[in-house]
Amino acid sequence: MTGPLVVVGDALLDIDVDGAAERLCPEAPVPVVDVGREWQRPGGAGLAALLAARSARDVVLITALGADESGDRVAGLLAGEVGLCVLPLEGETPRKTRIRAGGQSVVRLDHGGGRARQDPLPERVISLLRNASTILVADYGRGVVAHPEIRRLLAEARAPVVWDPHPRGGDPVSGARLVTPNESEAAKFAGEGGTPDDLAAILREKWASPVAVTTGSRGAVLATEARTTTIPVPDAARVPASVRPDTCGAGDRFASAVAAALFEGASLADAVGTAVESAARFVAAGAATAVSRPAAETEPEAATDVFSFAARVRRRGGRLVATGGCFDLLHPGHVKLLEQARSLGDALVVCLNSDSSVRALKGPSRPVTPAVGRKRVLEALEAVDMVAVFDEASPAPLLDRLAPDVWVKGGDYIEAELPEAAVVRRHGGEIVLVATVEGYSTTRILEGVHNG
Repeated sequence: MTGPLVVVGDALLDIDVDGAAERLCPEAPVPVVDVGREWQRPGGAGLAALLAARSARDVVLITALGADESGDRVAGLLAGEVGLCVLPLEGETPRKTRIRAGGQSVVRLDHGGGRARQDPLPERVISLLRNASTILVADYGRGVVAHPEIRRLLAEARAPVVWDPHPRGGDPVSGARLVTPNESEAAKFAGEGGTPDDLAAILREKWASPVAVTTGSRGAVLATEARTTTIPVPDAARVPASVRPDTCGAGDRFASAVAAALFEGASLADAVGTAVESAARFVAAGAATAVSRPAAETEPEAATDVFSFAARVRRRGGRLVATGGCFDLLHPGHVKLLEQARSLGDALVVCLNSDSSVRALKGPSRPVTPAVGRKRVLEALEAVDMVAVFDEASPAPLLDRLAPDVWVKGGDYIEAELPEAAVVRRHGGEIVLVATVEGYSTTRILEGVHNG
């Protein structure tokens, strides 16, 4: 299988407000925090996907986000690293804010109780889950994984499924390649206490799947049908005993590292060993704070790249259309193509060949107009929402990340001639060929100029 590593689950926005507490409030014996800086990162399944992308080459997140500022920020924080497939959310995108002083958490404020709507799944979601090479489930109990069709697809998946459960979420589907609760979660799911070995064995029987119970600085206990094994943290990755580490996100790092290792073909035991070491190094490096960004860099208005734009269109229930070409010497035939393409959906992205790409296709005398000029002219057209420049001979790598609902080309092509068609189809998109306007082509215009 050559599909992506697909993460499916509930994403949210995590915020850390760092400050100093040097006095108590006069009205009550609580610390007064003088705010210094604010940091943001994707949380939940969003953090799992971001961390997976640090280890695997092709990661797509299926999640639900609201049409609000927090949803826009999550999309912007993932843009460029993780492909995003957004389902509709009923209510506000969840947001969790940790107030910290001197590196210690003082209080956490939770906003937004949005839940994923149980609408029929888009074809792209179905295609992603059916064609994934590995699937990581991060179920935070906000409705994405509870969708009956998603649960059915996960139960039927041919790819290995790594399931990171949380108390608010449901039980994993039987037959998962690995389930990864931490020790306290394992006790809640088992309904009784016991050693990590006991809990892992109980849950392996309950869920009919191998289970790895993570035990913090002690590593993990892996229970398979054959045996139960303790996998310790390597000495080289241990956090010194004198350090009080922030463990926020350690479970996401463990699960994402297991999924990435399976994605690359590792055995289950080797994948768990890799994940134990990865999680320990993640905590030693500052845990989730190490992947956070200053709030000033995550303003929704700054997320103007094509991928965050595409995510925003889908989050609002829109249909994304894309077309592509050189668009050298824009003529009426181009304009007609763009207008027809835009009429097929709610937003149009133009995939524009770079100057080097045009030269490779058309010869050393082309393009007549450099990419910066062609891009500016296209962006001035009412039909065009965004333009993305690519260097390759084919737009397939760009489309693999953009995953449009519709890919439009001029009718002088046939679908079998389009190398990018398979990529578009794999993501659940459709190919539309529109009729060209007779008598117009850049090559003819240039020949007329030269002959004249």
